[in-house]
Amino acid sequence: MVASLVIRGLLVGLVAGLLAFGFAKTFGEPAVGVAIEFESAHDAAEREAQIKNGITPAPEEPEIFSRAVQSGIGLLTGLLAVGAGIGGLFGVLFAFANGRMENLGPGATSTLLSLYGLWSVYVIPALKYPPNPPAIGEPETIALRTGVYFLLMAISIAAVIGALMLRKRLAAKFGSWTGSAYAFVVYLVVIGLFMVLLPEINEVPENFPAVTLWQFRMASLGIQTILWVSIGLMFGWLMEHRAPRTAASAHSRAAVTS
Repeated sequence: MVASLVIRGLLVGLVAGLLAFGFAKTFGEPAVGVAIEFESAHDAAEREAQIKNGITPAPEEPEIFSRAVQSGIGLLTGLLAVGAGIGGLFGVLFAFANGRMENLGPGATSTLLSLYGLWSVYVIPALKYPPNPPAIGEPETIALRTGVYFLLMAISIAAVIGALMLRKRLAAKFGSWTGSAYAFVVYLVVIGLFMVLLPEINEVPENFPAVTLWQFRMASLGIQTILWVSIGLMFGWLMEHRAPRTAASAHSRAAVTS
């Protein structure tokens, strides 16, 4: 059963990755191109200053993949891999969540699960550590930036799961609305606490175009939204159309047995 759900997740993930590629190519790549031009101009100015000061600049690193390859087949391959990965994981999560989210059907469960995933995996970490285009970030801080980002992601996922479990307990005691409100307040306190405790990282150059930065971050949000929401909707559609056939098959087997 779980294996079939994972296969469905992989398939819808590939489709979602293809949709995300179309969005990224249209709205994300222009900002990336501007950022790369900014970085190239900055490096050229730095090399020129070193030469004027009698310093031999370090040799430029060879370009392994051309810009055309990176923005074409490279971007497509990456998003297909990410989409398939999210989709496969989504199938496993759906296997545990289906039938445990009150009286929601497969379609509603799948859609809500995708929204929880988008919120906890991307939105919350991005509020503290927003995605940045090329030319932003120091090589010396890569390990720190990567570590705190994934730490906040893990905290965010755990907080969402904990809040849902707490809501279920509080709803039984105080009612659905009041229990949900209490659980949400606890969730906000936990997330807010870690937002304050985790270190700030701000490495955006002062002269970096603000519009380009905004466009890149909005494109990143759009890509993640397309991935998660399209996976949730397509997976839910598949499960909704599978459910009647499963029920009919079970009814037929019962009739033959009787």
